[in-house]
Amino acid sequence: MSRQAPLNYKEAGVNIDAGNAFVDIIKPLARSTARLGAGAVLGSFGAFIELGPLLQQYAEPCLVASTDGVGTKVRLAAETGNYTGIGIDLVAMCVNDILVHGADPLFFLDYYATGRLNIEAGAAVVASIAEGCREAGCALVGGETAEMPGVYSDKDFDLAGFVVGIVDKKKALTGADVRVGDVLLGLTSSGVHANGFSLVRKVIARHGLDLKGSSPFAPGQSLAEALLTPTRIYRKAIQAAIAAGGVTGAVHITGGGLVDNLPRMFGADKAALLDAGSWPTLPVFQWLQQAGDIDFFEMHRTFNCGIGMVLVVRPEALQTVKKALEVVGEAVFRIGEIVARSESSDYVQFRN
Repeated sequence: MSRQAPLNYKEAGVNIDAGNAFVDIIKPLARSTARLGAGAVLGSFGAFIELGPLLQQYAEPCLVASTDGVGTKVRLAAETGNYTGIGIDLVAMCVNDILVHGADPLFFLDYYATGRLNIEAGAAVVASIAEGCREAGCALVGGETAEMPGVYSDKDFDLAGFVVGIVDKKKALTGADVRVGDVLLGLTSSGVHANGFSLVRKVIARHGLDLKGSSPFAPGQSLAEALLTPTRIYRKAIQAAIAAGGVTGAVHITGGGLVDNLPRMFGADKAALLDAGSWPTLPVFQWLQQAGDIDFFEMHRTFNCGIGMVLVVRPEALQTVKKALEVVGEAVFRIGEIVARSESSDYVQFRN
């Protein structure tokens, strides 16, 4: 057996020195997200959260946690080298899921896996995550960067995130207080957000479109720029609405669209009756439906169709909540109501 040159980790595709340099670069990004109870200092094995100052603000403090990713939207970022919003998507997908319970986001961790660590691209991703954390009011306290040659190609990457928030148990929104007659208020989305991109990419492939070419629905932008518009973070809106009083539930319109997400906040004896056409249809959804020949039900079970968050409000509190939302810059639409449901009827119904 002939003697071969000794191997090392770098020749196997993992550059430890690049990983260490990357951590040094992103440390200031994390520090920029520090908040009460979480200093956002990277480098240790675990992140320390000081609960003492936080718990004093709650009669019955309850932690609320969620985890999510960005899905195949990362392919568009990887193919075009546009990473400026993908980290905001990651934070939004996690944070919006706990905001619907009235929780205040405390801290966030990310998992970034790639075939080969490109420090510049990785730093842009983490900078975007930090931007999302600042908008959400939570601290980026740690994460993991994994260089995985053989699993991902050089430019490919994936993202996952984890958020923990806190809420007073008696004030948490669980859907238990939702009742027939409550009004549904829709808050607009910024676009596709981070769901349904496998279908979006199928439409693009069917028509042979160039991601860097002009967008067919957003003049002045490339197709990739328009589709990579980051997911909205609804922290200010949710907190303003809850403070106004009369909110009995909230729903993040994520994977499953309006059809599958609305029933998650009310019992089997209720249904959401939506007024089709009561909110504006964004150009991206008009284009997707036409270019993909996608039927009405499939659109509303796959995409948010222009509504990224739904609030359930007592009728008597409708105007107060609506005004509070408008003060913080929200475009608000009354999109339907909660009705009684029979065993044979759907959980989400549409009327023209």
